[in-house]
Amino acid sequence: MKVVINYQEYSDVELEKNVLKRLPGIEIVESRTRDPEALIKEARDADGLLAQYCQVNARVIGAMEKCRVIVRYGIAVDTIDLAAAKAKGIKVCNVPYYCLDEVSDHALALILALNRKIVYADKLLRENRHSLQRIQPIPRLINLTAGLVGFGHIPRNLIVKLKPLFAKILVHDPFVKPEEIKAAGAEPVELEKLFQQSDFISIHAPSNAKTRHLVNKKLLLLMKPSAYLINTSRGALIDEQALFEVLRDHKIAGAGLDVFETEPLPVDSPLRSLDNLVFTMHYAWYSEGAIKELKETAALEAYRVLKGEQPLYEVRA
Repeated sequence: MKVVINYQEYSDVELEKNVLKRLPGIEIVESRTRDPEALIKEARDADGLLAQYCQVNARVIGAMEKCRVIVRYGIAVDTIDLAAAKAKGIKVCNVPYYCLDEVSDHALALILALNRKIVYADKLLRENRHSLQRIQPIPRLINLTAGLVGFGHIPRNLIVKLKPLFAKILVHDPFVKPEEIKAAGAEPVELEKLFQQSDFISIHAPSNAKTRHLVNKKLLLLMKPSAYLINTSRGALIDEQALFEVLRDHKIAGAGLDVFETEPLPVDSPLRSLDNLVFTMHYAWYSEGAIKELKETAALEAYRVLKGEQPLYEVRA
C-alpha cells in the first residue's frame, strides 16, 4: 500500500507518517512538487494522496491506477477535480474545522487595522509625516454595519466576535435558511443590499466556477465611499483589476487582503502601489495549534479510508 504526501510549506510530515505507519505494509512517499505532471509520476500507483497546493486535476486523477482517497490539506477543495474523482470512485476529503478561530481572528484583525488605520499610521510615523489630520476620519465601530458574504463555519465564528463591536450585522448566503442567520443575531439580505449598506464587508464564500469574480466592479461601486472590503477566503472571488480601480479612484475607503488570484502576489501587481490596502500573505489559517490539527486530521482521513472505514469529512461533487 502506498500513500503520497504532497506538501510545500511544512518543514516535515512526521506527524502524518506516524498516523499512516499503522497501516500494514505501508510505503510513504514525500512530494514537494507543484507541477501536476510531476505529481502523476509520483502518484500513479498510489492508494492514497494527501495534497496541499498542487492541482490534482482530471489528468492527475485519470492517471492514478488504484487510488482510493485524496485528502486536501485545508477546507477548500478547489484544487481537486471532484467530478473526475467521483467518476473513478475516489473519495475526496477535507479538513473543515481546523482553523475557524484563526481565520475569523484574522478577518477581525484586518477590520480593526483598517478602521484604526494602523498600517498607514505606522508608515506615516516612520516617514516623519505623522499627523492626526492624515488619518482622519475614524468612525466608531459601534455605529457601523458589518456584512458577511457566506455563512459557513468561519463566518459563524466571526459573527460572535463582531456582535459586541458593530451596531448591525448583515449576512448573504443563498444556501442558508434565513431563520439560521437570524438565530445567530444577524439580518439575512440580498448581496446588493449588503454591499450598499455595510461599512465593512468580509468575504467567506467557496471558490468555484460560479463564484469566480463574484465581487465585480458593479458590486464594488455599490459600496459606500467610506466602506472597506476584507477577503480571507480565496483570491479568485474578487476581480482584482476592478478592486484596484475603485481603490485608486477612492470609490471605497480601502481593503484588507490575505488571498490573491495569483499567489504569491506578483511583484508587478498594481495593487502594490496603493496605500489604502493592507496585505497579508495567505496565512490567516495558521497557528501552531491549527497546523497540528490540520496535519493529524488529514492523515487520519486517509488512514480511515485505506483501513476500509468511512471518512468523517468526505466532500461530494
